[in-house]
Amino acid sequence: MPVDVEARVIRNTRLSSDYNVIALAAPEIAGAVEPGQFVMVKPGRGTDPLLRRPFSVFEVLRREGRVEGLTLLSKRIGAVTGLLFDVVEGDVVSCLGPLGRPFNLVDPPAEAWMVAGGVGLAPFATLAESLVARGTKTTLFYGARSGAELFYLDWFESRGIRLVLSTEDGSRGERGRVTVPLERELRRAGSADLESADIKVFACGPEPMLEAVSQLAAKYGKRSEVSVERVMGCGMGGCYSCVIPVRDAGGGHHYVRSCISGPVFAGADLAWD
Repeated sequence: MPVDVEARVIRNTRLSSDYNVIALAAPEIAGAVEPGQFVMVKPGRGTDPLLRRPFSVFEVLRREGRVEGLTLLSKRIGAVTGLLFDVVEGDVVSCLGPLGRPFNLVDPPAEAWMVAGGVGLAPFATLAESLVARGTKTTLFYGARSGAELFYLDWFESRGIRLVLSTEDGSRGERGRVTVPLERELRRAGSADLESADIKVFACGPEPMLEAVSQLAAKYGKRSEVSVERVMGCGMGGCYSCVIPVRDAGGGHHYVRSCISGPVFAGADLAWD
């Protein structure tokens, strides 16, 4: 069951002029979270902003084997993220979680390919640690507008994650969108000598990217799961602000609430059209 805590800010690490990682003392939530789940947060104690906002849990913080908190990866783009960018040690952030359906992990000999677009990196630190603990070979395809917006590369590499980088301006890795190297490697994995490779693709980022990743995975006969980024008013299914279309067996679709039926969905289950 989710719990609601007033979490003290342990630290605020600014990664750039817009991105930061906030560490919160919320062991009650961090100790129960599974990769892909999220929290609803609101900085400060007043009524502005009135509603909380959803954030994937980025890391689970441990010290000497004891869970002490969690982190959130945030990009300053609005009122709430602006407030979160400015928090300092000792501030209080209301934090409700863990919420939502997590990723379904894979074990060896299957491989895991994670595809992140920008701040879509957020659910992949916890996922990567869980996969590595299972011995699953893991690759991170990570795309952003520029090399200055590619973060935590050393963190992933230190855990044995293979990195495939791309940037729209070509300043780091391959020039272009992250789906370009993804398709190339999916095609290679489908070649004669690797046709039996069991690969599951996990993705998080802008919805057009998620649609493209899901279609590529299906094209090459691979399973995919995507974590959708929908506006959520409550995070617990009460407000119906986060509905998303899911395919019916008969070819139509119906709507579900992504906060409780997701945010993780099988890519093939979503009605992208």
